[in-house]
Amino acid sequence: MTQIAKETGIGREALYKALRPGASPRFDTILRVCKALGVKLVAQPATSS
Repeated sequence: MTQIAKETGIGREALYKALRPGASPRFDTILRVCKALGVKLVAQPATSS
């Protein structure tokens, strides 16, 4: 978590708070964490059943 905090520029405690169960993190926070983890977030149209 310390490394993710450094790479995102978000404090470690703020990350724990934003990512805890039931939290509603800002989209920017999610994007920063994804980038720090090397994960690409992709939106796809939902398929209708």
